[in-house]
Amino acid sequence: MGTTINPLGKDIITVSTELCGKTLSLEVGRVGFRTSASVLVRYGDTVVLGTAMVSNKSLQGFDYFPLSIDYEEKMYAAGKISGSRFIKREGRPSDDAILIGRLIDRPIRPLWPKGYRHEAQGVASVLSMDPNFRPDMIAMIALSAAFMLTGAPFDGPVAGLRVGLVDGKYTAFATPQQLDEGDLDLVVAGTKDGVMMVEAGASEVTEEQVAEAIAYAFEAMQPAIALQAELAQKVGVTKQEYSLELPNADIQAEIDAWVEGRLGEDLRKPYPERNVLVANLKEEMQQAMAAKHENYAANTNTYDEAFQSAVHKDVRKGILEDNVRPDGRALTEIRTLSSEVSLLPRAHGSSLFTRGMTQALNIVTLAPLSFNQVVDTMEKEGERRYFHHYNAPGYTVGEVRRLGSPGRREIGHGYLAERAITAVLPSEAEFPYAIRSVTEIMSQNGSTSMAATCSSVLALLDAGVPLKALVSGIAMGLMVDGDKEIVLSDIADAEDFAGDMDFKVTGTSKGITALQMDMKVHGLPVETLKKALVQGKDGRAHILEHMLTTISKPGQMSPYAPRVESIQINPDKIREIIGKGGETIQRITAETNTQIDIKDDGTVMIASPDGESIAAAKAWILGITEDPEVGKIYTGRPVKTVMDFGAFVEIMPGKDGLVHVSEMSNERVGHPSDVVKEGDLVDVKLLGIDERGRLQLSMRAAKEETKEA
Repeated sequence: MGTTINPLGKDIITVSTELCGKTLSLEVGRVGFRTSASVLVRYGDTVVLGTAMVSNKSLQGFDYFPLSIDYEEKMYAAGKISGSRFIKREGRPSDDAILIGRLIDRPIRPLWPKGYRHEAQGVASVLSMDPNFRPDMIAMIALSAAFMLTGAPFDGPVAGLRVGLVDGKYTAFATPQQLDEGDLDLVVAGTKDGVMMVEAGASEVTEEQVAEAIAYAFEAMQPAIALQAELAQKVGVTKQEYSLELPNADIQAEIDAWVEGRLGEDLRKPYPERNVLVANLKEEMQQAMAAKHENYAANTNTYDEAFQSAVHKDVRKGILEDNVRPDGRALTEIRTLSSEVSLLPRAHGSSLFTRGMTQALNIVTLAPLSFNQVVDTMEKEGERRYFHHYNAPGYTVGEVRRLGSPGRREIGHGYLAERAITAVLPSEAEFPYAIRSVTEIMSQNGSTSMAATCSSVLALLDAGVPLKALVSGIAMGLMVDGDKEIVLSDIADAEDFAGDMDFKVTGTSKGITALQMDMKVHGLPVETLKKALVQGKDGRAHILEHMLTTISKPGQMSPYAPRVESIQINPDKIREIIGKGGETIQRITAETNTQIDIKDDGTVMIASPDGESIAAAKAWILGITEDPEVGKIYTGRPVKTVMDFGAFVEIMPGKDGLVHVSEMSNERVGHPSDVVKEGDLVDVKLLGIDERGRLQLSMRAAKEETKEA
């Protein structure tokens, strides 16, 4: 046990409150003496250390806020050692850890002032994990509390809750099993004033249910927000001195005056025409400013930022005052849609989905279940059968970029599209395949994750995957000016950059399957989010109607895709199929040219390029696992051994029976070798099984019964 002494001579401060039926405690002063701030958060048996580092100096030359948020999984927190044979130490974060890092980042990042350029880092380390609930929301509280104590201009606190639908009731901190088996897995983050972020996976729930769950979570998280404020007050935070890198007011005023009369209606053209007009206008501005100012070259970035700010203001003005979007569309109008399937001859399934200038090529690959991805993280161990990967190189936005491994954005977009479709996938029993879906973005102009969702659905159907329903997705936007709120359907880049919310929703004709909302303003009321959900439903329906004209049901499987069939056997028979040292299963796969996977519940998956091989392997396995049936005739069975008193015949793999010399023929047989020899194929009837399990066979009875038939 013992005690901890703070070497800085400060007291250990602890505050606590009740949160959803358990005690939530925040503690400062026990660990992390050299951080800007560190907080130990405990909820049940889950303990998370949130550390924050904020630089005292503003970085020069940065045009963005250098904030990084990381979530650290520690295997020891779950009492586990990595299952990898070679690597036992934590290394590159898992996809789950990256996604949770993004989840925490999204409600925290908008709460810093524009122009703040101090380098900031938040690290959430899970030290102990209660397996009855996921620790990610405790990590979000830990980092929010740590940033509150740094004295930096963080306009928190923030808290989050993960909510499930258990027995028809909204439940915070639901167990992983309840989340997997339930119809809703929803994360909501917010401040005391409004919702900052929403993310969900669902099984066709209604817009009303999602809105109710958001409202429930927002109210339930308030004690955690109040507790952070209480901690900051007890600690006595010293405010940081800082300066903001804001656009030069004189330059901004000059650019605003220069673009007067050049923006507005003249630029409200469809993409890509609008993009060309904006690019030409920017070049004209650069030439005009270079001719006017001798020091223009030293301030190029400042002028470019001022021009972009003027364009954003024009976008907002057009929508809020004139109800006209940058490309001339109505507020609920969807861009032009087109799609096709089967465009790649050797792929198992392929599609190309285009919405305006956003385009996604999707490729689906099928494989036996042995190709499932092994998952071994702090929270999970098992397999993933379906995985969606998303790629968006620099050329998709007209830029030169170095190619590399996928970043957090690519992983996040791929996961959103994967989550959107998971609810409609067939079960392993219905479709025993591992499924990889890859979206190659061809062109970006807003909402590529939703294009990835739509193109993936089309490619899955093209590959012959029997989806339970088609899923479509749409990105919604929001412009807020005082009490005026305008929701936009199918936002493009210009509206995303100038808007106050980015909201993506996917679903079937019955309900929502995935959701992601990010607010750029400091919190929104639930009623506003509900309005966006309802409007999004109409947009999804429009896109779904188009998709159905391209492909509406699973197509024929590609001749290049493996064929997989499954059979169910008695789990007690698995060892007989495998054989001593794997001898039997190796012989089956080698002689039938198949691949065989066996699950503990007795499900056997047989994969091969052709049906004859599968049939041969299936017959072999059924022969091994089948119990001998008295009275049944077994045809074409090999004679294994000839003895003086009869012959042993193998009626099924590993099961021999004796045909006594008296049962070989109706006529007298002098010696069994006069009738059969080893390797002959004969028909026999099983007469009986004695108390020792020995099989009594008859060639004579089989012949007589066959003759009568």
